[in-house]
Amino acid sequence: MNDSLTDHPLERDLERVLLSEGTIQARVRELGARIDRDYEPGDEPLLVGILKGACIFLSDLLRAIPRHVALDFIATSSYGAGARSSGQVRLLKDLDKPVEGRHILIVEDIIDSGLTLTYLKRMLLARRPASIRIATLLDKPTRRKLPLTPDYVGFTIEDLFVVGYGLDFDERYRNLPVIGVLKPACYQKMDEEAPQAGEPRGRDAKEGTC
Repeated sequence: MNDSLTDHPLERDLERVLLSEGTIQARVRELGARIDRDYEPGDEPLLVGILKGACIFLSDLLRAIPRHVALDFIATSSYGAGARSSGQVRLLKDLDKPVEGRHILIVEDIIDSGLTLTYLKRMLLARRPASIRIATLLDKPTRRKLPLTPDYVGFTIEDLFVVGYGLDFDERYRNLPVIGVLKPACYQKMDEEAPQAGEPRGRDAKEGTC
């Protein structure tokens, strides 16, 4: 899992590319096929995407599952503007429809501490679904604070600060087609004093870099 940089303009802020676009897409197809095999004929799982980071992974995974599925979204918050989780989970957007008796597949971009997924799984179990499974693109087991084992994992990675393919830092880099390790200079600035009104944030306006 170590690919060279390409010519995408935003990749100048990366130390290195961890997962190339081709590697990601191949793995998503594998996950879609496995998910299809694991459900019984006639089951129509409800894919619950966790906004915002999972949106791109969810879109590709959805198309890789060769059966009828339903789609809904939920939004939580455990991160501020910095690089680490606050440790507290807040529900920002609930599901649109009841899930009693449904097969739920929670789709997440990355699991580290396990706090968010533990919170969501407990909340959804109280609504009496037929089953709950979890699919995550990335897993950081060394960061786990609660015992949580996802059912489907795209890639297990080290404790690195990664962005791209939906994963962001301060709402940036989601549109990178690859997943890469962000340069420390790009996120360490957020631990310093916030910029004054009118000043550029997180990127030097003249040089166009972190």
